[in-house]
Amino acid sequence: MRKLLLYFSLLPSLAQAADYDTVRVERVFTDQVINFNPKTFPDGVQRRGDAVVLGNGRIWLRKVALPKGKRHQRASVKIRLQSNGDPWDKSGSCFVIPATTNISMLGVAGNTQQYPEVDAQRYEQFRGFVATKDFAPPVELLRFMTPFGVGAFTPKDSTEKQLRTPVYVDGFAPYVEWEADITDRLPLLTDSVYVGVTIDTWTEAGYRLDLRLTVEESQVKGDKAKPTQLKSLVNTYLYLGQSHCDLFNRQPLQVPFELPKAAKNARLFFITTGHGGHSGGDEFIPCEHILSVDGREVKRFTPWRTDCASFRRFNPSTGVWLVKRKVNYITENGKRDVKEIEEPIGSSDLSRSNWCPGSDVMPEEIRLGHLAAGKHTFLIDIPKAQAIKDNLYNHWLVSAWLVWEE
Repeated sequence: MRKLLLYFSLLPSLAQAADYDTVRVERVFTDQVINFNPKTFPDGVQRRGDAVVLGNGRIWLRKVALPKGKRHQRASVKIRLQSNGDPWDKSGSCFVIPATTNISMLGVAGNTQQYPEVDAQRYEQFRGFVATKDFAPPVELLRFMTPFGVGAFTPKDSTEKQLRTPVYVDGFAPYVEWEADITDRLPLLTDSVYVGVTIDTWTEAGYRLDLRLTVEESQVKGDKAKPTQLKSLVNTYLYLGQSHCDLFNRQPLQVPFELPKAAKNARLFFITTGHGGHSGGDEFIPCEHILSVDGREVKRFTPWRTDCASFRRFNPSTGVWLVKRKVNYITENGKRDVKEIEEPIGSSDLSRSNWCPGSDVMPEEIRLGHLAAGKHTFLIDIPKAQAIKDNLYNHWLVSAWLVWEE
C-alpha cells in the first residue's frame, strides 16, 4: 500500500521493524535539478559523472542493481520534490528501463536506434508505446504530479502571506514527498538497470528532487522468496521521441503479449491519468475505462480524484478565482444565518482524471489467476476520450505490466 508522506515521515510499526531488516538503501539522486536546459544539455546523450541525461535535462538516469535475497523481500521508492522556480503543475515519472529490451530511449536519443515500426491501422502514428519482440517500454516505479510551486513560491512578506494563504491551511509546505511499495517490480531491479526520473517541465528553473530505493528482507525463518517474473506491456508516457497519445478517441489500444510458459497467480498492474489542461478536456471530464484480457472484461472503472483541495498547502502558485455563493454561517451573537460571499477557489482544488497537483498515482492491481502459455491480448478502451485539436492536447498517460509466479 503506497503512502503519501507529504512533508513529514511516518515511522514503521514495531511489527514491521521486528520482521524485516533493511538490507539496502540506494540514493539514486540527491537534490538533483530536473529542468529544460538545451544550452547545458544539448540534444543527444549527455553524461554527468555516473548519471546519464536526456531530453535537454528533463530525464536523468543512473544504473542500479538491488540485491537478491533468499528470504522474502519488499522494496519501496521515495521521492521528495520542491520547485526550483517552475510555478506549474507537471506530470512526472520514476521508471526502470528493463534489461531485456534491445531498443531504449538511450539509443533513440543517441540516434543509434529507432522505436519499432507499428501496424498503422492498429496504432496510427504512435511508436514507442507498446511492447514488441525488441522493445520493452519503461516500467513505472512511481507516477507523480508536481504541485504548483511547492517550496519556491511560499509568500515571505507578511502582507502577501495573508493575502495568498487560504484560511483552511496553516501555511504552505516546504516540499512534497511520496513513498510507494514497489515489491512487485523488484525482479526488474536485481539486474543492472537504468532507473530514471523525468518531469514534463519546460523551464530552466525546473524542480529539485531526491530519489531513494529501499530493500528490506524478512527475518522470519522459512519465509523463502517466491520467484516471480515481470513483463512490460505498454507505456504511453512521453519520455523521449514520442507524441501525445489521443488514440483512445478513435479506438481501443490493443497490446498483444506472449508467455513462453504458463503463468501462475498472474497480476496486471495499470496506471492511468488524463490530461489536456483546458475546461472540458480529458483532464477535467470523467472517462470510464474498460480493461480486457483475451476478450474477457477484467476491470471497469472511472479514474477520478475529488480530494484535490486537500493538497492546497503544496500549491502556493496556483491560480485563484473568486466564486459567489450563499453560505450558512454562525453570526457574532451565536445564531445561524445565510448570506452571499465571494469564496476563493484554486485551480489545484479542482477534481481531475485520477490525479491532483501534488499527488502520486496508485496503480490498479487486477488479479487474473492462471494464464496459459502462448499468445494473449490486453485491451484498453476509453470510449469518452477526446481528440487533440489545435492547441488542445487531450491525451491519456497509461502504463501496464504483468507479474506472475514461476
